[in-house]
Amino acid sequence: MEPIRYYSTNRNSRLKGIKPFRNRVNFPNALIMGQAPDGGLFMPERLPSLSFREIAELKSKPYREAALAVGKRFWEDCVPGDVLEDIIREAYNFEIPLERVYDRKYVMRLDRGPTASFKDFAARLMSRLMSYLRGPHSHLNVLVATSGDTGSAIGEAFKGVEGIDVYILYPAREVSARQKKQLDTIGENVRALMVDGKFDDCQNMVKRAFLDEDLSALNLTSANSINIGRILPQTIYYIWGYAQVAEAGEEAVISVPSGNFGNAFGCELARRMGLPLHRLLMPTNENNEFSQFLSRGIYHKIDPSRKCLSNAMNVGHPSNLARFFDIYGGNVDKEGKVHAVPDLDLMRKRIFSVSVSDEETKKTIVEAYKKHGLLLEPHGAVGWRGLEKFLEEEGDFPLCISIETAHPAKFPDEIEELLGIHPPVPPSLRGLEERSGEPLTMPNNYRAFKSFLQSNLRSAD
Repeated sequence: MEPIRYYSTNRNSRLKGIKPFRNRVNFPNALIMGQAPDGGLFMPERLPSLSFREIAELKSKPYREAALAVGKRFWEDCVPGDVLEDIIREAYNFEIPLERVYDRKYVMRLDRGPTASFKDFAARLMSRLMSYLRGPHSHLNVLVATSGDTGSAIGEAFKGVEGIDVYILYPAREVSARQKKQLDTIGENVRALMVDGKFDDCQNMVKRAFLDEDLSALNLTSANSINIGRILPQTIYYIWGYAQVAEAGEEAVISVPSGNFGNAFGCELARRMGLPLHRLLMPTNENNEFSQFLSRGIYHKIDPSRKCLSNAMNVGHPSNLARFFDIYGGNVDKEGKVHAVPDLDLMRKRIFSVSVSDEETKKTIVEAYKKHGLLLEPHGAVGWRGLEKFLEEEGDFPLCISIETAHPAKFPDEIEELLGIHPPVPPSLRGLEERSGEPLTMPNNYRAFKSFLQSNLRSAD
């Protein structure tokens, strides 16, 4: 079978100052480049397929078997089978509980990895693929913008990886104390930069650095979800989770709490690979630009983004919206300007999105615990409330899976205030208070960030 090639979402751009990148690249190039030279995001020109039978055969199988089944289809041309098996065995050494809440309504807990975040799944696989594919003599500098969990997941996944340094930008006032402690204390080849701004500011500085010709010698790449290497591993848990609870061929509703839309886009790709998905739910917090777009057909980014309890989702213009627009026949640039409207009728048929307020989030945490014994943190509560709203509007649906993206112990103050309990601390978060480390303080200024990069980063070997 021909290798999968990757194209830029800006390949047909007519914007002044942008030279469209019309080439197709292989996965190693897409992974290492992180972002297309024209500022677009890489997209696979075709997707491998899984039959109902192949998905059903994953029932009661270890997660690693699903990862191998999907991974071989994407990377068989660039990663030998035995190497891929070793990578997957090393990456996925933790459990993935599917918690039945009532009837056939489930919560898939993606919070049991080494940083207690769903982002561990993509970060651990991506770091190992990048280490293998970078080549024996090239040094990489990874830039990451985080609104909470991405940075620590990427940092821990890349910690100690030879030939790769990681720099994590996070907003000074919009991460929890426990998230901040995780970010500041990773150490070794990972450095935290605390930015006096919002997540969107961090993200914009990173994107700008990738396009800055003055920094081309630094071999910059991304580990944010703008990198297709972060998206493809996120197709796996939807396929595996579905297989554990579904009857052969039946459709499911999956609710994905959404901020930068990478996790939800992984589910969209899984649908197109063969996952029997009735509806993808994409509930957001009060940053409701996408739900407003679906209802009104007009897109307006939220600038500045709104600060909410579900802090990792405080995104006013999701990067991966460009991928959703592209796959539905539209185009939106990194500034939030729409150049071609996607197929709205089809999007509305396949995707449901609502905004969940902070008050609703708090109420959901309380009611889920009292009614079902279900312990959620703010992001998982947005996902669960989004599912409830869908069922209220559309009527009951037999098989539903809601995604819990972070461990409740990451938000101990909120849980104690709302429920009067201390969430149990998973092994991955124990001893965090004893770790030491301080971030570098960075102004919300690209010139200062660029100067730091030029002074501190190693050039490509």
